[in-house]
Amino acid sequence: RWVLSLQCKGSRNFMSALRRAVEVDFKDKDKHKSQGLYLLTTGIPDQETHTVSAYVAEVCRGFDLQLHVCLFSVMKDIGSSGVIPACCANPTETASAFKEIVQAAKGRFHWFGEAGIFESDDITSIVSEVEKAKSYSQKCAFLVESLKQRS
Repeated sequence: RWVLSLQCKGSRNFMSALRRAVEVDFKDKDKHKSQGLYLLTTGIPDQETHTVSAYVAEVCRGFDLQLHVCLFSVMKDIGSSGVIPACCANPTETASAFKEIVQAAKGRFHWFGEAGIFESDDITSIVSEVEKAKSYSQKCAFLVESLKQRS
């Protein structure tokens, strides 16, 4: 169920947006079936990562929900001056900050850009499951071959 769309209107005041979402939509949490908040972003929050992580952990635990982040790294059209804004200066640091925030919220992290997917918790999980299945399949094939040789 989609409940609320928030825009920070040019700022990256993540805590204000999250606080608004929680206060407006989850004040009657018993009436809501929402299990997650989804943040679609292109840059790091204005606040310190450890502060955001602590707040998110407390809020998500209190409402039994998860925060999931989709980070889109914009590398083209950085402005006429050719200078990348400070909030977007280092995509790797931005991704690292959001991974920390997502871990605090027990959510999932996805990072992509024009070139494709850089990192995705869902894809990592799927690849892990495929590797497990491949390993089990190889063990089964070995077992079947071993049983054939005995008979």
